[in-house]
Amino acid sequence: MHIVCRRSALHLGRGSILAGVGKERGIHSSCPRRTVMPAWVIDKYGSNDVLRYNENVLFPIIHYPNEVIIKVHAASLNPIDVNMRSGYGAKSLKMSRDPLHIKTSGSEFPLILGRDVSGTIMECGLDVKYFKPGDQVWAAVPPWKQGTFAEFVVASVNEVSFKPKSLSHTEAASIPYVTLTAWAALVNSCGLSKEKCPGKRVLILGSSGGIGTSSIQLLKAWGAHVTAVCSGNAFTLMKDLGADDIIDYKVAPLEDQLKTRDQFDVILDNIGGTNEALALQFLKPWSGATYVTLVTPFLYNNDQLGIADGMMRTGVTLASKVFKHYYKGIHYRWGFFTPSGPALDEVGELVDAGKIRPVIEEIFPFSKVPQAFQKLEAGHARGKTVIQVTDPEK
Repeated sequence: MHIVCRRSALHLGRGSILAGVGKERGIHSSCPRRTVMPAWVIDKYGSNDVLRYNENVLFPIIHYPNEVIIKVHAASLNPIDVNMRSGYGAKSLKMSRDPLHIKTSGSEFPLILGRDVSGTIMECGLDVKYFKPGDQVWAAVPPWKQGTFAEFVVASVNEVSFKPKSLSHTEAASIPYVTLTAWAALVNSCGLSKEKCPGKRVLILGSSGGIGTSSIQLLKAWGAHVTAVCSGNAFTLMKDLGADDIIDYKVAPLEDQLKTRDQFDVILDNIGGTNEALALQFLKPWSGATYVTLVTPFLYNNDQLGIADGMMRTGVTLASKVFKHYYKGIHYRWGFFTPSGPALDEVGELVDAGKIRPVIEEIFPFSKVPQAFQKLEAGHARGKTVIQVTDPEK
């Protein structure tokens, strides 16, 4: 393992499940003059009919010297895209885009959704030394930036990593956002790592979606014992990904099934609701065990109460839960997606070593983005929904 300078920080040097592969390419992405580009945009928040294909979206430009322009070959859908389309988190994300309130009200439109990207770097800012035009890269662009359902996207160099050589762009696009969300929960919130995982017992609630499948693979690559909770029709997938124990929550009450298992060091909750109170009973007390949930009231509170009051209520809620469980010797945490090129570097090494693979449920052509939203909105995902945007050979 080698160490090279990167992103003003230290950089530690570095098969798929496919179903329902789409082949239709009704919309062709071409922009010879590079002044406009095709993209799927929304001009207001709402249901699926607000999605609009626009061939004349202004070509993105580099505003900061640490940014790159990426030609998008593939992107993928995440639940946050459906939620953002409907307006969830609009107040918080608008503030993140314009913290000084310089722009006018409603200036987030037209808004391009999409967080994952796998593609080719076309242009680099003046301070970018680690990447160059022509490099094949992947990234997860944060929600406060314009997204990846477009022919080109701008990203900070700190968000970008070299694409694993063993994956196609279509496969690679399925991984960044969900894996970085899992990373944020397990590494940033729980303090897990490849050195600390061996021997740890981890319970994953909601294990068959994108974050769940990513979490299983990351934890197994690091030597943890993983118990996955899902419905019976996801058992084969869970076994293929390496889960040590699988619980079908439909065959008997989850509480009764968990009582027959040893207690856990970490619980990752992708579901929330009543599962939170139930799950907390099954952590090892007075051992530094951690419960982390990705279902938080942060954006909801801000949407309902405004930024100031929403953040105050969120802080009170989190503090009360942290202190309540701290006195039982249990750490209570919230997990949030965090963009990170360096984390993707490590994930890429695991991919090329065969320890993490893409889990793709269906692939849609760029012309069928609304249908992809409909599919994801129907629920019960078994992996990721991917969008083929441009042909990497063109």
